[in-house]
Amino acid sequence: MKAKVHITLKNGVLDPQGKAVQHALGSLGFGGVNDVRQGKYIELDLAETDRAKAKDAVEQMCKGLLANTVIENYSIELVD
Repeated sequence: MKAKVHITLKNGVLDPQGKAVQHALGSLGFGGVNDVRQGKYIELDLAETDRAKAKDAVEQMCKGLLANTVIENYSIELVD
């Protein structure tokens, strides 16, 4: 089973890397971009076959290491 984890900064948290990308896009002629927020994508290949156990394990991974839950949100998608 695979777990796809998307991690993004919470609203209100400053995103200097996103601002740098927005500025660079403007410099390249892409002027219609009002805001850019960057994030992380992590794909995990899990040995677990039980969906509930897999989801619980990935939740614990996110809370313990993958995401800084003070400033980041995350979403998990499980794929068989």
